[in-house]
Amino acid sequence: MRSPSLGEVTLRRFEEPDETGPMQRGSFEVVHIGGTMIGRAIYPPGWRWSEHVGPLVNQQNCELEHVGLVLAGTLVAQFPSTGRLITLRAGDLFYIPPEPHDSWVVGTEPYVSLHIIGDGKHPK
Repeated sequence: MRSPSLGEVTLRRFEEPDETGPMQRGSFEVVHIGGTMIGRAIYPPGWRWSEHVGPLVNQQNCELEHVGLVLAGTLVAQFPSTGRLITLRAGDLFYIPPEPHDSWVVGTEPYVSLHIIGDGKHPK
């Protein structure tokens, strides 16, 4: 991909992602833009990381760091080491540390969030 020069504007859409994450239900698209990576997660009601992603990557819990913004819906993240539950709702900016956690969609509305993946360490 070509880097923009000074004054050049780049427009991208998630409908044409550079990468997609492994998923049985829902979607995670990644777009490279302006020297960073931005992901969009869309998870339907009933989605759970340990059921719909974990088996595909041979892990019980997600161990990635997440920084982002919830656009719609509600998601709960649970940290097995402490049992701590965190609820993420539309409008919340979030940071989830890189320690084992599971997550699942709560309610009847799909969960949608944007993820800033600046260092490019998100799995392909």
